[in-house]
Amino acid sequence: MSGTARRSGAERSYPLPHAGPDAWFTESLVNSVAAVLVGYGYPRLGSSADRTALESALVAFLYNPPENPA
Repeated sequence: MSGTARRSGAERSYPLPHAGPDAWFTESLVNSVAAVLVGYGYPRLGSSADRTALESALVAFLYNPPENPA
């Protein structure tokens, strides 16, 4: 699926093409998302495994997955 695939007549903004390091994706971004979740009643990140899982989920949402080699 392309980053511009149409869903319900609206053009999507995500996932973004990912060509390398991203200055926007910082520890502060992950902390901010975690804080928003806590504000909605979700539990705080309890371990480094929780943080890693949140980072992975954000990466999966934000960026196109890498192409599979043929």
